[in-house]
Amino acid sequence: MLEATLSRLEAGAAKVRAGQLGGYDMALVYAFGLLALTGLVLSFAASPVAAARVGITEPFYFTERHVIFLGATLTGACLTAALTPLQARRIGILAALGALFLMAVALLVGPEIKGAKRWIPIGSFGLQPSEFLKPGFAILVAWFLSAKPDSGFPGFLASLLVYGIASVLLLSQPDYGQWLLLTAIWAVMLFVAGFSWAWIAALGSAAASALTLGYLTQSHVRARIDRFLDPSSGDAYQTDKAAEAIRSGGVFGHDLHEATGVKASLPDSQTDFVFAVAIEEFGLLIGLLIIGLFAVIAIRGLTAALASTDVFKRCAIAGLTTALCIQASINIGVNLGVLPAKGMTLPLISYGGSSMLATGFTAGLLLVLTRKRRA
Repeated sequence: MLEATLSRLEAGAAKVRAGQLGGYDMALVYAFGLLALTGLVLSFAASPVAAARVGITEPFYFTERHVIFLGATLTGACLTAALTPLQARRIGILAALGALFLMAVALLVGPEIKGAKRWIPIGSFGLQPSEFLKPGFAILVAWFLSAKPDSGFPGFLASLLVYGIASVLLLSQPDYGQWLLLTAIWAVMLFVAGFSWAWIAALGSAAASALTLGYLTQSHVRARIDRFLDPSSGDAYQTDKAAEAIRSGGVFGHDLHEATGVKASLPDSQTDFVFAVAIEEFGLLIGLLIIGLFAVIAIRGLTAALASTDVFKRCAIAGLTTALCIQASINIGVNLGVLPAKGMTLPLISYGGSSMLATGFTAGLLLVLTRKRRA
């Protein structure tokens, strides 16, 4: 009896060491957990100055809300991860269709904030449906692309239709950043589905043409690109402050009581520029840690996608991984000044209800589809 018990314990320990506990990819689980923990710690650093800047007397107002959103996010991720692949596919398709419908509603009745109509107010909470479009789009398009050639279903044309509808809605808000991210997701999924480079090149050309049109017709797009190419051509206050915060942090950061306080003058320090706050407070090492965690997600996700023989899983895993890692790359690139300014959050780290909940949903779907099950 004792030997049997010890044998089971040893088998369980071996599964943990091999990253196969419950069939889940434990490297992904640890990466998501560490990112969530990092975001929670950084909320304590960013919340006081962010609250003071907008006139909120409670210094940890944003931290308290961050904890609430994080709890809901982790709960949603766990519930999603407990689904079967078939259930995950169904809920992902519903999420995509629901997001497209709510994006249309936001354009019709939503409030205009900073020249964009992206949100649906629900009490004190502003729901941004486009955040949930990304994981839903990956699942829906993967389902279309997995259609067998002899089935008679035009999977590529169906995915093109969904991409077209989503593009019209995103560009009408307008939200060129989310649209470029969605385009990247679709391009990667076409690649892993086996489409030729000609299709990828055509998609890239279409995206470049649309971006050029946006530059010529949308003043805010033109202003951001011009400021990026020539900082002296306009107000580059946010990116300048972000660069100053990163420089002041050095390798090991500052003692919390001796920080230079650049973050106090950095707009959106708890959302778009939380990466700069992280380096100012804790140094270059935490920046490398964050980048390394997203690298783990990218490597494990894309490895699982390319190893899968199921076309749906291969495309969905690649799309979900791309959604998380390209978004993180854009946010970090803006903080480092190598990309034009774009209001895009850092997954699981930035403050934001819709973004965090959608990230939890994406992580849960990714864990479901990369899970190894017994035959």
